[in-house]
Amino acid sequence: MPVTAVTHDPEALTMTLIADVDAPVERLWRALTDPRQLERFWGPPGYPASFTVFEFAVGGTARYAMTSPQGERYSGAWEFVAIDEPTMFEVRDMFTDADGVPVEGMPVQHMTFTFAPTETGSRLTNVSHFESIEALEQVIAMGAVEGSTLAFNQLDAVLQELRAYAEGKGTRTEILGDQHVRITRLINGPRDIVWRAHTEPDLVRRWLLGPDGWTMTTCEIDLVAGGDYLYAWAPGAGVVGEPFGFDGQTQLVVPERRWVTTEHMTGTDFPSTTNDLSLYEEDGATLLTLLIEYPDAATRDMVLATGMTEGMEASYARLEREVLGG
Repeated sequence: MPVTAVTHDPEALTMTLIADVDAPVERLWRALTDPRQLERFWGPPGYPASFTVFEFAVGGTARYAMTSPQGERYSGAWEFVAIDEPTMFEVRDMFTDADGVPVEGMPVQHMTFTFAPTETGSRLTNVSHFESIEALEQVIAMGAVEGSTLAFNQLDAVLQELRAYAEGKGTRTEILGDQHVRITRLINGPRDIVWRAHTEPDLVRRWLLGPDGWTMTTCEIDLVAGGDYLYAWAPGAGVVGEPFGFDGQTQLVVPERRWVTTEHMTGTDFPSTTNDLSLYEEDGATLLTLLIEYPDAATRDMVLATGMTEGMEASYARLEREVLGG
């Protein structure tokens, strides 16, 4: 993971994040100064950012919003104070409303980003300077330490070419915390088709089957916020297992990019999870990321112990074979 430390100093009124990466300074600089690359990690998993304005010059501004799985938007803005490419830039960072107006009563901080070479790549040091101890404590209480750690730990996927990062590695499962697991899989095909494969029932039935020998008996999808879906499977002749299904509701849809749903095992009193699917395309391949939120660690461990990762890999391999023709 890139982040090696996040510390705060009440006397100096600062919070400092350090991240070490296996990439040269110039590549790390581009990741922090290109809005399309920033969008891939400026925001913890489940709260991706969208930059609508990015005027990278002293006196210029940047505006962004992070969108939660439930569709709530949290806006912010930067004012660029100093730029010394490729070693440092400084911004004035503010919480704003949807129109970019600073929110009264919310902390304003000065952030410096410095970039330095190391023996194995480069180091990013991000120091946030606060106006008072109350402002520092308020930001920490809002989850800044955990949130910034999770956000910057996504840098590896940005700094490498997508195929170098994920190709041939199959379905990968990362435990991010007691409630969150991240699944990643590179799909050899364009994003629009991968999206259709997840949202069009006729295509879903061709690949979302888990191990060989199972049949998808029901696939109903109402692809709008508040719409319901229902999946059901049954084992074929000679296959051990009992029919089962999942039902849930769509919470957020960003066509061809993001689909957030709840998921509940039909006919049980098991608690629901939240499944946050996002797709990113580069060079004809699509990185699929599924962030799953569980109610607690015990539920997380119970689900992972079922062989979920292996079943998902079988399905994704079938997607490439049956839908994309790979």
